[in-house]
Amino acid sequence: MYIHIGEDVLIRAKDLVAIIDKESVGSSINAEEFLQRDDASYTNLAKGVYKSVVITTDHIYYSPLASSTLKKRTRKLIV
Repeated sequence: MYIHIGEDVLIRAKDLVAIIDKESVGSSINAEEFLQRDDASYTNLAKGVYKSVVITTDHIYYSPLASSTLKKRTRKLIV
């Protein structure tokens, strides 16, 4: 199964590691350090400000969709 995370990008549900809200990233030193690593490959899908961070097994995406929206999409896969 796949999850749409914004801007015509789909990820495989089994590759999903975490969905983090933008506010949570800003308040955690560990999360900021993780996302600023040099070896992390990332894609900014937001044309403006991103709302959430989607972490997969091999990539990091900055998504224009809210983490609550993405959470609802993952729940539809589980049911």
